[in-house]
Amino acid sequence: MPSIPHRELYWEIPGHLWLYAFMVIAGIILLWGLYQHYLRWTIGKPEPEKRYDQLWERIKTVIVNSFGHSKMLRDPYPGIMHFLIFWGFAFLFLAAFLDVLEAWFGLPIMFGQFYIGMSWLTDLMGLAGILGILVAIIRRYIQKPDRLDNIADDAVLLVWLLFILVLGFCLEGMRIAANPDPWPYANPVGTWVSALFASMNDQSLLSLYRYTWWVHGLTAMALVAYIPWSKAFHIFMGPANQFMRSLAPAGVISPIDFEDEDQEVFGAEKIEDLTWKQLFDTEACTRCGRCQDNCPAYLSEKPLSPKKMTQDLKAHFLEKAPILLAQKQKDKSKGDDKEAEAGGREVAAVDEKAAAILEKSLIGDVVTEDEIWACTTCRACQEQCPVFVEHVNKTVELRRYLVLTESRFPSEMQLAFRNMENNGNPWGVGWANRADWTEGLEVRNMANVEGGQVDVLFWPGCAGAFDDRNRKVAKAMVNIMNQAGVDFAILGTEEKCCGDSARRLGNEYLFQSLVEENISTLKQYKFNRIVTQCPHCFNVLKKEYPQFGGEFTVIHHSEFLLELLQQGRIRPSKSQDLTFTYHDSCYLGRYNEIYHQPRSILARVPGVKLVEMERNHGKSFCCGAGGGRMWLEEKLGKSINVMRTEQALATGAQAIATACPFCLTMLSDGLKSKDKEDIAALDLAEILERSLAS
Repeated sequence: MPSIPHRELYWEIPGHLWLYAFMVIAGIILLWGLYQHYLRWTIGKPEPEKRYDQLWERIKTVIVNSFGHSKMLRDPYPGIMHFLIFWGFAFLFLAAFLDVLEAWFGLPIMFGQFYIGMSWLTDLMGLAGILGILVAIIRRYIQKPDRLDNIADDAVLLVWLLFILVLGFCLEGMRIAANPDPWPYANPVGTWVSALFASMNDQSLLSLYRYTWWVHGLTAMALVAYIPWSKAFHIFMGPANQFMRSLAPAGVISPIDFEDEDQEVFGAEKIEDLTWKQLFDTEACTRCGRCQDNCPAYLSEKPLSPKKMTQDLKAHFLEKAPILLAQKQKDKSKGDDKEAEAGGREVAAVDEKAAAILEKSLIGDVVTEDEIWACTTCRACQEQCPVFVEHVNKTVELRRYLVLTESRFPSEMQLAFRNMENNGNPWGVGWANRADWTEGLEVRNMANVEGGQVDVLFWPGCAGAFDDRNRKVAKAMVNIMNQAGVDFAILGTEEKCCGDSARRLGNEYLFQSLVEENISTLKQYKFNRIVTQCPHCFNVLKKEYPQFGGEFTVIHHSEFLLELLQQGRIRPSKSQDLTFTYHDSCYLGRYNEIYHQPRSILARVPGVKLVEMERNHGKSFCCGAGGGRMWLEEKLGKSINVMRTEQALATGAQAIATACPFCLTMLSDGLKSKDKEDIAALDLAEILERSLAS
């Protein structure tokens, strides 16, 4: 094999150094655009959560999700498409960067076997980029999936990128046509393209090459300058939002400090009441529609689309932020902060167009109340979002404003709030009856336990205490724990609602009141851990009570039951001979990553066969009761619980298993609505108890 010489410049481009000047100009425009975005984000409130700690964890998130496309590839078709485009341009950028290093600093990089390998790989990746763009064009403008809404910028960017890639291969083909490489396999695409120019004479080829070189270079520089004002901005915003993703436990909501006397409004009344990170979120959204495709509210024909809501917030933010910034600058020049604050609120101080924008109501003109109340806080949107946009916390902030500041919310919520406030439960049953479900059972009350100490504090929750259907689950848990010899007790009438529904419905004040009562009670006793029957109780006790000094070890009953099985403390022996399908609770699955334990329990019960619904694990479909919607009437669109029931029935299963009292209620109601009462909806504890020897 002949020796491989250093790669030489093929043709001199007159005035080629001017391209570097255009590169600098494009870079300045890019940085100026980034700075304008930064200024807009400053109108938001401070972000209570740390967004720059745990550096390696954040870098790893970017590596896995930006470079590895981890979340995007969950949806293979568009995921692979974007992967091809991303890596196509990534390799071309790398090759161009190496060229610049060699040209500017004389570093001997692009020669020998490395040059051949890079040329071959860059050719293939450039072709992959073209293929990805063509698939994107077909998908957007021929297939037209529901989740994509096409705007002019989408087409402009795709054509622009395609133009740059095609011109790049044309330049390579011209160069090879005039000065063929001794290794055609190093540039397979360029060699193929060179055939298009083989018949041209040298002078014509040189002229065309020089012209194309300038068009290609200037087009690329123009794209760089265009980035901050186009969809291409997501190449910065996506990784940045991934880097700044919440590292707090999934779904935790920031508390309101009610002792802060400077806080005049609770929740988000105006766009600037959102935090800077929440505003950043709106610009990080790529409009891919994955959230919409998995949103139970949207799929059940409710007014809510998390994608549309995010984009509506973004549009209002982008039109209002420049006005607020201009006012801020004007007020700053006056030097009187108090006068400036008052003047900033006076619509008369701005022009008519700006006045119209400032008069827009965030709730009503930008986001409707029906959208706000339709959310089940299931986190399907956030689970699927490739850039980690946080949808749920914005919805909760809007709810907080309606509830705490305006006292404007659906009438049935008032009853639920009153019941929680007066009776310590949303069912409205007197608090003195909370332990009635234990009648005839061997259950100790913590207040009567000698020394006030047990291994397990069983927390049946409001559903286990007051709902007839879920009382059966609580009783099954008691029977199992007694058979396993568990040292446990309950709080009885001292237990209050955990407050989950109150917080997610926006009534933070009621939530904190319930939390303070429960923490005060819990700290009177000694126990090793709390076992909850309800994923909502589990989630809030485990992850949100610590915000108020309630540090307890909390596990869900699915984890606890599996532990008892693994330890051999209970041994299922009676065959069930049923085919089950398991419904993943949102607050057990997406909020707490508990997917394996329930299925492992079912696998240990003799005679039980498990078939999965199409939507399972992280893509499970909500039952419709989360986010406090258990207490709201479903007046719009289809019934979410009926839709989920239909998905379960489609498996041909003889019974539905779940591990959440809300889900159990909603699925039982769904079966009744479909006249399928011969098919049982059962909790894991009930299934397991039936299989234990008496």
